Amino acid sequence: MLAWTDVLGIVAGICTTVSVIPQIKKAWKTKKVEDVSPLMFGILLLGVFLWVVYGFTQNDLPIIATNGASLALNGLMLYLMVRYRKKK
Repeated sequence: MLAWTDVLGIVAGICTTVSVIPQIKKAWKTKKVEDVSPLMFGILLLGVFLWVVYGFTQNDLPIIATNGASLALNGLMLYLMVRYRKKK
């Protein structure tokens, strides 16, 4: 059985992980990403990557799993931003 702190960590991680999904869907559908900050997503990716590393150092599966999924989704969003940005 999971400890309440593990459940808390999993729920928190799910919330932050799925928060980018509406932005990904919008960017995919409209192919417009000019209003999204690539710097913000770059910093977010770095932070999430560091959380994954931290999770491994602590052997903490909720941190590893939720931040690993978040890293993948935010990486996808950054890819869409690079692919669909307008050339100046």
